[in-house]
Amino acid sequence: MSLFRTGLLLAALTGLFVGVGYIIGGQGGMMIAFLVALAMNAFAYWSSDQLVLRMYGAREVDAAGAPQLHDIVRTLATRAGLPMPRVYIIDSEQPNAFATGRNPEHAAVAASTGLLRTLSADEVAGVIAHELTHVKNRDTLTMTITATLAGAIGMLANFGLFFGNSRDNPLGPIGILLVSILAPIAALLVQMGISRSREYAADRGGAEISGAPLSLASALAKIERRAGQTRNFAAEANPATAHLFIVNPLHGGLAGLFATHPSTAERIRRLQAMTGAPAATARAAGPWGGRRGPWS
Repeated sequence: MSLFRTGLLLAALTGLFVGVGYIIGGQGGMMIAFLVALAMNAFAYWSSDQLVLRMYGAREVDAAGAPQLHDIVRTLATRAGLPMPRVYIIDSEQPNAFATGRNPEHAAVAASTGLLRTLSADEVAGVIAHELTHVKNRDTLTMTITATLAGAIGMLANFGLFFGNSRDNPLGPIGILLVSILAPIAALLVQMGISRSREYAADRGGAEISGAPLSLASALAKIERRAGQTRNFAAEANPATAHLFIVNPLHGGLAGLFATHPSTAERIRRLQAMTGAPAATARAAGPWGGRRGPWS
């Protein structure tokens, strides 16, 4: 269902691009905007892993430097049928994690020091499994396509504001102004809808890979609570990367209105429904024994 919804939203975004492009820029303007957006996002797609990791000052760790974390990542990657990704740690008190990379062969998983100190080993495993599901589902590619279309619509809107007053345009100046303002907002909302859909899919996949939906549910609750109390200044300086994290790292402003993540309470409810038991009544037993903070 999540994959179907993602496909439906991508189709809607494509239709919006074609319609707005034809109205504002005609065929020529539509193609120029699309090609520019495609080039920008192709560059981001191929270099996104190193760009994002540098933004957050992530440091790569090997099996000797972080043996427990490496063991968790390796075990879960094997279960998921994925190559071993590179493993990074971010020096941040906010508990959070993300995965990046253009495909499973060039993937990286990053966890914050706050996450490793706050969660038990089984909860960390749930978080890592969630991120590996993003890698397995090639969500970086999906979000790059989405960003390409949304960016092209934004460029067409700017084009319409400056060059859309042609006498041949059936909408007239007022219509062009309205389309130029509303189309990027609609594209952003669809983009956020696709991002939220991929988060639900990653939760389900992470629960299946780790075999412990309640551990992931418990991790989400802890991350949400602590993330709300701890600022992530790097994320606030680079809000376009917020969708990468397992829980929204941003505070205040329009973070709620244009949320890249679904409600954490709803995510927890769906994970609990996979087992038929509330998270508070069960401790999911994973291969790491529920140890708390082995990296402290």
